[in-house]
Amino acid sequence: MPKETMTPRERWEAVLKRQKPDRLPMDYWATAEANEKLMKYLNCSSQEELYKKLHIDKPVAVGPAYIGPKLEKDTDMYGCRYRNVEYSGGVYAECVYHPLAQYETVEEIEKNYVWPTVDWFDYSVIPSQIKGKEEYPVQGGGSEPFLIYKNLRGQEQAFIDLILYPDIVEYCLDKLFDFCYENTLRIYEQIPGKITFSYIAEDMGAEIDLMYSPDQIRRFLLPRMKRMIDLAHEAGVYAFHHNDGAIRKIVPDLIDIGIDILNPVQWRCNGMDREGLKRDFGDKLIFHGGVDNQYTLAFGSVEEVKNEVIDNIRILGAGGGYIIAPCHNIQSVSPPENIVAMYETGYEYGWTFVDSGAF
Repeated sequence: MPKETMTPRERWEAVLKRQKPDRLPMDYWATAEANEKLMKYLNCSSQEELYKKLHIDKPVAVGPAYIGPKLEKDTDMYGCRYRNVEYSGGVYAECVYHPLAQYETVEEIEKNYVWPTVDWFDYSVIPSQIKGKEEYPVQGGGSEPFLIYKNLRGQEQAFIDLILYPDIVEYCLDKLFDFCYENTLRIYEQIPGKITFSYIAEDMGAEIDLMYSPDQIRRFLLPRMKRMIDLAHEAGVYAFHHNDGAIRKIVPDLIDIGIDILNPVQWRCNGMDREGLKRDFGDKLIFHGGVDNQYTLAFGSVEEVKNEVIDNIRILGAGGGYIIAPCHNIQSVSPPENIVAMYETGYEYGWTFVDSGAF
């Protein structure tokens, strides 16, 4: 195997700048249960050992420390309360109390609800979070406010609001995006020039189509997301956009507002075929993800995993612009053998692909 000549940060930056890396970078997303199984399978005593063993170029995540008002048990700073819900193989914390669900006017919310502020956080801890980790890419700041809005109002009510209470949606999203903007700005100020990308996310797609109309996305989300993306670009930071599902219809709009990286590329969803995405948008986007965890990693054979990783490298990596990763968090149902096969194949073919002249 060739010798590595780049650090993980340099490898990411080469792809983001559409330059030639020594090999394709690889990222890792997994639930706690899946991660624990994999570490046991590989006999790893630390997360860092796991990354080294599988040649994973995992970014370092940075953020401030909460120092605000004391929070009740299982409650976040927005007043949303959570309960652990067990499923086959693990646990997810689900929101079971929505503090803004009872209100029907903006005035009621203004009168009865206190919005979190960035003053509830200590940003001075951030420089220490990258100390000794300078060779890795850094993720910090960003936004995903409609996810929070759904917890504040309840998921069903949040979708109803888009039609019946658009003034509440506008008001709350402005509050949430304002917090994200100031939070991100303060993170950038702590380690100027050190952030690689900000996670500017919003789930818009289901399996076969968008969950909202394009007009609703263009009204409520895109202008506010653009403000976050502009902030990132002004600081020399890439906009990493996470968006699940069948989002093909809205990808041109996302490009127009400036996203740089598209994740997770769930290619089994309607309209998300890899060849079409690469053909139509490959010169404008870096693709991150693409290794299916609904079937391939979870229920496929080792050989199917290998073939899919090779296909992703060939299709999404053609001419550059691809970071190998699962298309969302690896779940505990995925056999460790499949996960190992994904990274071993990515490592082997990531070299040969770059050296083949296809990059």
